[in-house]
Amino acid sequence: MKYRTVFDIIGPVMIGPSSSHTAGAARIGRVARTLFGQKPEQADIYFYGSFAKTFKGHGTDVAIVGGILDFDTFDSRITQALTIAKEEMIQVKFYEEEAITDHPNTARVVLTKGEDKIELVGISIGGGKIEIIELNGFVLRLSGNHPAILVVHNDRYGVIASVSNVLAKYEINIGHMEVSRKERGKEALMVIEVDQNVEDSLLVELERLPNIMKVTKIHD
Repeated sequence: MKYRTVFDIIGPVMIGPSSSHTAGAARIGRVARTLFGQKPEQADIYFYGSFAKTFKGHGTDVAIVGGILDFDTFDSRITQALTIAKEEMIQVKFYEEEAITDHPNTARVVLTKGEDKIELVGISIGGGKIEIIELNGFVLRLSGNHPAILVVHNDRYGVIASVSNVLAKYEINIGHMEVSRKERGKEALMVIEVDQNVEDSLLVELERLPNIMKVTKIHD
């Protein structure tokens, strides 16, 4: 893994005690909240590996709930996240999983409200950096450290080219792009990390394209 500056090694401004167990967890929770797009009624959080063994002592529980409440890593309210979630009528449940994962700091977050549901798996890779490796059953790689566009679409010829043409029209440079599908010809997920934040007008234009089902953005 390459670090661009000394701050990538030291980690972000954050509520302690650990960049991996608190800042990383908060960012996983916040990405889940951003993609869900609303305050959940329930948050089921599954911890694996080191997270499962130490989440209470290292504050991983309050950090990830703070993220779900849309708090940034340096927000002092994170320390009271469990209380705030209860006050906001969000039911939070933690599960300590014994399954062995590829990374020791792994969390699965399931957010629900009525019939709306999102499920993602994130890993904290150190220095406050994360990767989202699964979203609603789609395998992907999303860092959460750059602006990104997520496009749910039908797996059809020309969809990727159409999306790329719209981004070119708005002079948006693509830093990383990948497509995941569960089955050929069915629903697919396009993940596009870009070099700058995007305007809502671009998302609206993407949503109007044929075979596009949903478009979501994550800002840096």
